Amino acid sequence: MTEANYVVIEGVIGVGKTSLAKLLAEGMDARLVLEEVEENPFLEDFYRDPAHYAFQVQIFFLLSRYRQQMEFPQQDLFQKKTISDYLFDKDKIFAYINLNEKELSLYERLWSFMHKDVPKPDLVIYLQANTETLMHRIRERNRPYERSISVEYIQRLNEAYNYFFFHYTDSPLLVVNTAKIDFVHNTDDLNDLLEQIRKPHVGTRYYVPMKD
Repeated sequence: MTEANYVVIEGVIGVGKTSLAKLLAEGMDARLVLEEVEENPFLEDFYRDPAHYAFQVQIFFLLSRYRQQMEFPQQDLFQKKTISDYLFDKDKIFAYINLNEKELSLYERLWSFMHKDVPKPDLVIYLQANTETLMHRIRERNRPYERSISVEYIQRLNEAYNYFFFHYTDSPLLVVNTAKIDFVHNTDDLNDLLEQIRKPHVGTRYYVPMKD
């Protein structure tokens, strides 16, 4: 296939999705679409009391993500480069971790109705990191609504993300191991990643940078 015009970056909380999206948008002269995470009024309550607020936080995110996807200028989505820091499909990862059986049944009905309208990206980039690294980055950025996130929750989320993307086939997928790279502070790392992204993509490819 030709060079990707609509690129989505995914990964667990703290892996660097938004940072990379901003850098890629600048480097590729692309439109930037960022998830509106901090607008969710239930998020801080959820991290403090997941069982009580899981459904509220999930439905708010589902509706918010759907609205944002529908606001994409559809006529030129695949003509002008677009970089986004989230994949609509990932909403289900959180739903299956956090919702009980009855809540999940209702969620599935809503998601199935919305999913068919959402445009598919030319390329999805999945950033991988181990749980220890993710927790370090979460603590380092010190966002108030993330202070209650537990190691156990991030571990479950990390496992769920790996499972999801191991089976993902809806768009070409580039899996990037971020253990030995720092694309935020190292220009060479960023340029190497940009080179990988600009290549034609079919199916799933793995990029594991080897550094001393």
